[in-house]
Amino acid sequence: MRNINLRYVDETFDENGLLKTYRLKCPDNFNFGYDIVDDIAAAEPDRVALVWDSQSGEEHTFTFSDISRMSNKVANYLLSQGIGKGDVVMLILKQRYEFWFSMVALHKIGAIAAPATHMLTKHDIEYRINAASVKAVICTNQSNISGSVEHAENIPSLQLRALVGEKRDGWVDFDAEVEKASDVLERIDTKVTDPMLMYFTSGTSDNPKMVLHSHRYALGHLMTAKHWHQVDPDGIHYTVSDTGWGKSVWGALYGQWIMESAVFVYEYDKFEPHEIMNMIEKHRITTFCCPPTMFRLYLNAGLEGHDLSSLKNCCIAGEALNPDTYNTWYEATGLKLMEGYGQTETTMVIGTLKGMEPKPGSMGKPSPQFEVDIVDEDGNSCPPGVNGEIVVKADGYGIMIGYYRDEKKTATTLRGGWHHTGDVAWKDEDGYYWFVGRNDDIIKSSGYRISPFEIESALMLHPAVLECAVTGVPDPVRGQLVKATIILRSGYEPTDDLKKEIQAFTKKETAPYKYPRVVEFVDVMPKTISGKVRRVEIRNKDIEKYNSA
Repeated sequence: MRNINLRYVDETFDENGLLKTYRLKCPDNFNFGYDIVDDIAAAEPDRVALVWDSQSGEEHTFTFSDISRMSNKVANYLLSQGIGKGDVVMLILKQRYEFWFSMVALHKIGAIAAPATHMLTKHDIEYRINAASVKAVICTNQSNISGSVEHAENIPSLQLRALVGEKRDGWVDFDAEVEKASDVLERIDTKVTDPMLMYFTSGTSDNPKMVLHSHRYALGHLMTAKHWHQVDPDGIHYTVSDTGWGKSVWGALYGQWIMESAVFVYEYDKFEPHEIMNMIEKHRITTFCCPPTMFRLYLNAGLEGHDLSSLKNCCIAGEALNPDTYNTWYEATGLKLMEGYGQTETTMVIGTLKGMEPKPGSMGKPSPQFEVDIVDEDGNSCPPGVNGEIVVKADGYGIMIGYYRDEKKTATTLRGGWHHTGDVAWKDEDGYYWFVGRNDDIIKSSGYRISPFEIESALMLHPAVLECAVTGVPDPVRGQLVKATIILRSGYEPTDDLKKEIQAFTKKETAPYKYPRVVEFVDVMPKTISGKVRRVEIRNKDIEKYNSA
């Protein structure tokens, strides 16, 4: 380990060892591919970068030298196909290891990487390709996503379709073509302010937005890995994520490799809690991150028979943490769940950092990397205990350039020098931030503004509740009724008596006006690829029912 990260950051600590100040710095031509991956490969060619395992039993270990060499080959192949600086390349690769080769390659040639989920439909693909003028798609055939790409119509910008892992008519054999390419690549000049990465956000009432990041974004995630994940440069970090979700680059690429740590990737089709725990045990994972819902599922499945002693730090993100999950995991493992908050548009801006004492349910405190505040509708700072919108000073590393080809939306979100998150929170007297919900998620009933998370936290204390989501249902009298959508634990039956019991229980745990007047038991909860519950889908179905009644 050579502490490469110290080239790019000045930081100070207080008398208790807590991070006090933090300032990133880098040359104007910083490029993650050359300045991190190739640098480590040249100095420590055998340092492990990526450990890859799969449900099928296939396993690979790649050193930084391997990543450097393979990314050069991918870069040379793409250049030979006319793909270069500023071109958008869509990567639909699930957890395939080719994702890491391709990402680094695209950074090196100055192209814009656009990761996407394998769950896209024909319509989704058409929209994304046309909206971003995608020039090439590098794709896996898992979940028959290549078929969806084939059926896409009226996509004139697309010039190259390359398939990994197998051959298919109408597709370039990515593996064969890359193998033929040279592994020697002359450095291509890029600027730190050039666009590097694009993610499509989930569309609710409108088409997905295209979040555009520059090369500075990679350095923005040093904080994520060093002070939140607390990765061990000689250990291995695992963030459970599909590459189509922004969380993948939070936890399996930029910050971890800047810290010279290995990352672990497990390719699977269906999430099985015991399989994930088996991987932690098998590969001696040292730091671990996944959504709170998954931790609840590990606990429900039972930790017995799993050796998790290699874990040194566990983090959660993607949704707010219920205190019950925190306490149960701590009792079982001795590890405190360290929460972090950010968006596709940002890096981690609020978190429980190294040395901080978590407050279960809290997001932590603002990162020293950013200036963060909670403001009211007039832009005034909210005092402790008062709900407001989280805003982040938009003059540092880790904040998006803007929404690609959408000046209006960019101007709405990045205004007055601040990034407006659209997320509602409050801070306590100690400076810890507490998540309330998306502006869209707040339930307005009989003049009250009700946080779904508060009710969900209460519901999770009931022994019958495995998962839940709280939303607002249209009501002609109250405006909205509080609704709880619940997955029951095994051994419980979805009866009217149980509904009444859960309602009565919630009345005791929260203010009476907050209890769920509507309770629906379900077998499956609608979720994003990242594992977050899609409340918007539940709301939209209820609105449709209301309008058709």
